Amino acid sequence: MANSACRSAIRLRAAASLDRIVGDVRNEDDVRTAVNAAVSAFGGIDIVVNNASAIDLSSSEQLEMKRYDLMQDINTRGTFLLSKAAIPHLREAGNPHILTLSPPLNLAPYWVGKHLGYTLSKYGMSLCTIGLAEDGIAANSLWPRTLIDTAAVRNVVGGAGQARSPRIMADAAHSILTRDPRKCTANLFIDDEVLSDEGVTDLSVYSPAGFEGDLALDIFVDPA
Repeated sequence: MANSACRSAIRLRAAASLDRIVGDVRNEDDVRTAVNAAVSAFGGIDIVVNNASAIDLSSSEQLEMKRYDLMQDINTRGTFLLSKAAIPHLREAGNPHILTLSPPLNLAPYWVGKHLGYTLSKYGMSLCTIGLAEDGIAANSLWPRTLIDTAAVRNVVGGAGQARSPRIMADAAHSILTRDPRKCTANLFIDDEVLSDEGVTDLSVYSPAGFEGDLALDIFVDPA
């Protein structure tokens, strides 16, 4: 217990000293600098979360190529690059996980064609999950069933009034990241299904206060 408390105190001091690292997930030098800083501060890497993402829901005809390139560079390439840089350290960890915020591979023509540029970039992230898992690293994706009240929803997608709190994604992520990496890998999870597996049945705590209507489904999610 004493040794465990000492290690925890060391990690807390390391976290306080590391604070944050400013960088661009598109830049390999920035990514490797961030990985090396984390290893230096904590002695290793246990978890990688691929959360960075760019969004433009324009149609194929309307989407500017510079926006297409941005989504590919941040979403698919960024996921691949950060995961690749962290893999040698994850192999040394006791409970390693890669968690990527990307959707199930819904090949319904409606979703593929509605905003093809964005779809390609997000599905590329999910393919990274499947490929990394095959490479022997515990890798999973997580996606919300409903809209989540984030800046992207408020400013781009719309529908924040019918969105759940980000806490549901945090709780689902915690559940995944505390599972046995030897058994929990290569999954494209939906948030409420993860919580259902944990015995959580009342999801009303994640809805807007006093909300009684229907929540809006997220992109790539079909009605049940």
